[in-house]
Amino acid sequence: MNRDNIDRPAVLNEVRTAFYRYEEALVTNDVATLDALFWVDERTVRYGATENLYGIEQIRAFRAARPSQGLDRTLRNTTITTFGDEMAVASTEFTREGSDRIGRQMQTWVKFPFGWRIVAAHVSLME
Repeated sequence: MNRDNIDRPAVLNEVRTAFYRYEEALVTNDVATLDALFWVDERTVRYGATENLYGIEQIRAFRAARPSQGLDRTLRNTTITTFGDEMAVASTEFTREGSDRIGRQMQTWVKFPFGWRIVAAHVSLME
């Protein structure tokens, strides 16, 4: 890939906007927006801190069942890299008040005709 196609400002801004829209929806438990930002497909994967979810239906069921309290978090070391016009990877660490654990989150974003969607996500925690 030509280096000129990596992190083009307009594309990076689009993904950054989608990423922070996701973050706001996450901490406010806006399940409809969270679901809307994932690719609606059986091949969508989300590996969580305690669960492996395969397909949008499992992801939706997880979101609907999870507690809506204690979701606030502080992000750090957020890195978003775009590749061309239609693919990006977002990585971040997060902490939650009252916990010494460091969370890590990675998302693969793809731009479809209907907008940017997460096609794969991974969340894990470290001591």
